[in-house]
Amino acid sequence: MNKYYYEGKTEEDAIDLALEELKISREDLIVNNIEEKSGLLKKTVKIEVLNMNEIVAFVKETVSEIIKKMNAEGNLEIRRREGSLSVTIFSENNAILIGKNGKNVAALQLLIRQMVNPKLSTPLSIVLDVGNYKEKRARNIAYLAKKLAREAYKTKTEVTMDSMNSYERRLVHEALADDKYVYTESIGEEPNRKVVIKLKEE
Repeated sequence: MNKYYYEGKTEEDAIDLALEELKISREDLIVNNIEEKSGLLKKTVKIEVLNMNEIVAFVKETVSEIIKKMNAEGNLEIRRREGSLSVTIFSENNAILIGKNGKNVAALQLLIRQMVNPKLSTPLSIVLDVGNYKEKRARNIAYLAKKLAREAYKTKTEVTMDSMNSYERRLVHEALADDKYVYTESIGEEPNRKVVIKLKEE
C-alpha cells in the first residue's frame, strides 16, 4: 500500500495526472490529502493519493497469510462499495476462524482495520465474515430479542440478556426500536455489558 503524490494547477489537474500515471479509474483513486501551494508567480495543488486496488490486494494477502498461520485454508471474496470493503472467507475450517462466539473473526477484523485505516484520512469500513457467520448470527440475535420481548410483555417482568459486544447489542436495540410494549437499555461495564429489555409504561 503506497502513497503517491501529484501536483497540478488545480486539484482536478493533479487527479488527472494521478489517473494517467497509475493507469486506474477515478473510482479506484483515494484522494487522501490536498495541499495548496502558493508561490510568487503561481499557485499549485499537491495531492496525496492511494490506489484502492493496492489496498484490496494488501487486505487479501494479509488475511490469507493470517489464515495459514492459524493452520486453516480458505478462499476470499472481497466486495467493494464506496468507502467500504466486505471480506468473506469461505473455508473448511470455519470453527477455528470464527472462534468462540465469533471472537477470532472479530479480532481478525480489528487487526485488518488497524493495519489499513491509520494510512487513510477517512477510514474505510472493513467488515470481515467467515462463511456468512455474522449474517446468520445477526438474524439469530434479532429473532432472540423479539422472542424475549414477547416473554417480557407476557410475564410483565424485565429480561436481561447475556453479555454481548457493542455490535450485537446494537442489533438488539435496532430489532426492538419500534416495539410498542418494550424498550432496551445497555447496562454493565465492557466486556460484560448486557441488554435489558424493559416494559414501557402503559
